[in-house]
Amino acid sequence: MENKYQNEERYFKAKKQVEEIKGFYGNLTAYIVINIFFLILNLKTSPEHLWFFWPMLGWGIGVIFHGFKVFNCTPFLGKNWEEQKIKEFMNKDNERKDSWE
Repeated sequence: MENKYQNEERYFKAKKQVEEIKGFYGNLTAYIVINIFFLILNLKTSPEHLWFFWPMLGWGIGVIFHGFKVFNCTPFLGKNWEEQKIKEFMNKDNERKDSWE
């Protein structure tokens, strides 16, 4: 019974990761398409003032951080850091329990 529960839990965790990756690629695709549109619009309407860089820069920063989060490679405090800290606290708690017994 427990093995079935573990398999279901792993399945739902994997499914969630796939949904997050799909969300990132959707965001990236929209970023590329919309910014190409902005570039063309900018060059057609006011080529002397290149404003399309600003939305591209702002949204691009968001896309980068979204990618860091989804692919667990955040250079700051990401999921790996969180899981390491959780394990550390759990181990400390177990050590305290063992010392009281």
